[in-house]
Amino acid sequence: MVEINHKERAHAKLSASGASRWATCPGSVQMEDGIPDSESVYAKEGTLAHELSELKLKHYLDPKGFGKRKLNAAVKKLKENELYQTEMDSYTDSYVDFIKEKALSYSSQPYIEIEKRVDFSKWVTGGFGTCDCIIIHGNTLSIVDLKYGKGVPVSAEQNEQLILYALGAYEAFSLIYQIEHVEMNIVQPRLNNISSWTADLTELLLWGDYFKFQAEKALSGDGELVPSAKACKFCKARDICTARAENNLTLEKEIHLNPNEIPKDKLYEYISRGEDIAKWVNDLKAYALNLCLAGEDVKGLKAVAGRTSRSWSNQDEALKKLIDGGIDEAIIYDKVPLTLAKLEKALGKEQFTTLVGDMVVTSEGKPTLVFENDKRPSITNTVNANSIFKPLN
Repeated sequence: MVEINHKERAHAKLSASGASRWATCPGSVQMEDGIPDSESVYAKEGTLAHELSELKLKHYLDPKGFGKRKLNAAVKKLKENELYQTEMDSYTDSYVDFIKEKALSYSSQPYIEIEKRVDFSKWVTGGFGTCDCIIIHGNTLSIVDLKYGKGVPVSAEQNEQLILYALGAYEAFSLIYQIEHVEMNIVQPRLNNISSWTADLTELLLWGDYFKFQAEKALSGDGELVPSAKACKFCKARDICTARAENNLTLEKEIHLNPNEIPKDKLYEYISRGEDIAKWVNDLKAYALNLCLAGEDVKGLKAVAGRTSRSWSNQDEALKKLIDGGIDEAIIYDKVPLTLAKLEKALGKEQFTTLVGDMVVTSEGKPTLVFENDKRPSITNTVNANSIFKPLN
């Protein structure tokens, strides 16, 4: 198996992870040109989780070649990373368990490969990426992708990144296996989200044609700018893009044209189009702040020092001095029980359920507005017969 350095994973100009941006807004590729990449702490945390998952899967797939001793030594080294948290162990176990369960669900042993570099340049010039896990059994190719983030649930349905991975995997294995169906899976353990979507080969290849067309526009330098909440979210040019500004300001003008009550049939349009406005303003503020801090003059704006905060230079030493000075520990320390979720994680779900499962009360969540493609059932305050009359047993 080829060793993958997750920190140095190469990224194509038209990457699979950025496909939701460049396929929707081809002009963003030229806009981003020359803007350096930056890696957030969340991305680094995700990289660490992928490394830990890979070690566990290597042991599962090759227990003799990568035995318990090698696994423990490698995991111990990873745990020295400052971003490692104990919960990462159980969350990566959830991802590994998903793959184990899928592998064991087949009538015979499937082919499994992890951290497989795939090439989809047949459809996207220079396109390649790394699949977390590929499973092939019979005529079905399965892609499994670990998402360690906990911001929002990610859906596998028509997911651009997974579709490009599937195209690359199909290209790699189509001469060996008669692939007719492709299953794409996202495992997002920190949100308890598992999403799957299946397409037949014909549909997958139609998606390939779409990406080829959009990629050609993106690389030509003449691709149009099509701003949207989805396309702009991770675009490096989002704070300087005039098309994004015009799109958001145009919506404001449209609303002001009609001073009366907004009609119901316009609510979806305004909400979906306006979803990006608050994010856009925050991006503009961040951009302007950086300019001010760099010494540039930004008319009407300036950078100032924020509120000060206080912290201990050495907390343990400070608290020891207080206790030695006769201060009661009850004043210094709060004795607060762990939250329900933290207790469940500490004890394990089985022991927690056995001991106090019958004392857990689940309350209804506060009503929230989502787009109609959300998988949760819709609710209403309207009273109907079913909600009043209970069925007789």
